[in-house]
Amino acid sequence: MRPPGNAKALENRRTMAIKFLQHGKMPHEVAQELNVGRRSIRKWKAAYSREGLKGIQAKPTPGRPAYLSDQGKEQLQRILLEGAQKEGFESDLWTCPRIAEVIREHFGVSYHVDHVCKLLHNLGWSPQKPQRQAVEHNSGAVKHWVRYKWPRIKKKRAS
Repeated sequence: MRPPGNAKALENRRTMAIKFLQHGKMPHEVAQELNVGRRSIRKWKAAYSREGLKGIQAKPTPGRPAYLSDQGKEQLQRILLEGAQKEGFESDLWTCPRIAEVIREHFGVSYHVDHVCKLLHNLGWSPQKPQRQAVEHNSGAVKHWVRYKWPRIKKKRAS
């Protein structure tokens, strides 16, 4: 599994390790200093010995490239913030199928509904459940009941 951090930060960490080793530090000291395993230090040292700086250079990020560019993701966020009704939906509730449809219409890219959730999570969005309220709900009547009727029927503590 790839450690956290972008490729450049990981390369900088490897470069620092090599510099520490060149200045006479022991591999276990370097490992402790950089908070990595001793095996990693030995592996980096061997790669540096074989190939020089090329051996510890940043490698491209593994995995399939994203369908949406960074600019496309920003545009998607603007669309989501404007609301679902602006996109022609009945309610302002965003669902993964609706977002997948919007992505298909605006960007010409097909996302599976299950992957829309991952995309949104990577953009910093989280699922929210709308509060449900009965159609017959009357806020004024509820406030009146809570203020006047509830205290009368509420059980009193025995003294």
